Amino acid sequence: MSLIEFQAVSKSYPIYQSPSDRLKELLTFNRKRFHDDFWALRDVSFSIPRGQTFCIVGENGSGKSTLLQIVAGILQPSSGTVRVNGRVSALLELGSGFNPEFTGRDNVYLNAAILGFTSSQIDKVYPKIEEFAEIGDFIHQPVKTYSSGMVVRLAFAVAIHVDPEILIVDEALAVGDIYFRQRCLRKVHELRSRGTTILFVSHAAGDVKAIGDRVLWLDKGRVRELGDPDRVIAKYLAAMTEKDSAYLESTHRPGVAATPQQSRPPEIVTTIPNIDHRHGDRRAEIIGIAVMDAFGRPMSILQPGAPAIVRISARANEHVALPNVGFMLRNHLGMDFAGTNTTREGVELPPMTPGDIITVDFHLDIPAFYPGAFSFSPAIADGTLISYKMCDWIDNAIALQMGHGDGQVYGYIHLPCRVEVNARLAPAPPQEVNIA
Repeated sequence: MSLIEFQAVSKSYPIYQSPSDRLKELLTFNRKRFHDDFWALRDVSFSIPRGQTFCIVGENGSGKSTLLQIVAGILQPSSGTVRVNGRVSALLELGSGFNPEFTGRDNVYLNAAILGFTSSQIDKVYPKIEEFAEIGDFIHQPVKTYSSGMVVRLAFAVAIHVDPEILIVDEALAVGDIYFRQRCLRKVHELRSRGTTILFVSHAAGDVKAIGDRVLWLDKGRVRELGDPDRVIAKYLAAMTEKDSAYLESTHRPGVAATPQQSRPPEIVTTIPNIDHRHGDRRAEIIGIAVMDAFGRPMSILQPGAPAIVRISARANEHVALPNVGFMLRNHLGMDFAGTNTTREGVELPPMTPGDIITVDFHLDIPAFYPGAFSFSPAIADGTLISYKMCDWIDNAIALQMGHGDGQVYGYIHLPCRVEVNARLAPAPPQEVNIA
């Protein structure tokens, strides 16, 4: 028997042009319509057996969150049938279910009580929740004083320790740091092994492929694909890549011929999109990083085989005798995948004095990695490859999704190779045998 079953489920929201239209409709006792229907879901059908990890992908506004809220019982469908058999623990919008005026501890007890736990049962599980959340003394402070990362830490800790039969996770891990995301994903694997049914929504294709048993692709509220993660994710990424290419083509100014970026002097970049962690003596510091195509346009997705430029700008705060600029490429699990630097590539940078700014362009062809999110961590050091002092290192300064190439990637990376088929050997002629 399926633990969750959707049969031709649709959900619509009334859209009014003005508040007065809503009032007019009420005054006519809904006999006359003054609204348009927005269909968040249309004829969605699927079933999820016990113990399966069911992932949902799709663009923003495709109906993913609406579907999960229906499973959680927050919303009711406009039509169709929904059956959910089991205790549901939902991690939906950031901090949903938390009272901002209550302390973290109070919210733990409140949420667990709503799920049917007694005070003695909560007392037993509370130390594990506090330990997993790792927010220290903030557990005794009002939730309104928490950062977004602290809220999701506590919310996830509660969701996984209330013995759920069905765990719903909706993009909550996107605001967490890599350390916490890795712990959460390990916990998800643990829950899978214990037979917990998991509904997981994420834009990270690598996470979906790593934990998903089946994937549902929603497109404008309708089921676009449903099935094996590798097949569905490949089609989804291909569609997103095609859409992005069409956008770039439509926004390119007509009549202006683009020239490759390498024909112009490098420009200083001063933007660092993200800083998970930063360390070094700061005698020099990274001031910007960008990943661009061959024409100097920022890349929104990594295209296998396409030329790319990783541009890094750094400024010296003190004298740096042997500057070495580079970057590390990591996958969605935080594993160092590949990296390089100016010294490794045989480029000797001149010494830097306080105030000097240097910009380095790394030209590369994007390898055919498996579909997933990859981050670039830029750094500048002083010294040689054997002996150096780190001046500045920024973890995961910019992250991009790997697009879908021409063929399937088996494992982590497609090895460039040349295939040669030997000519078929002709059968040997029969030998004559002389019998004396």
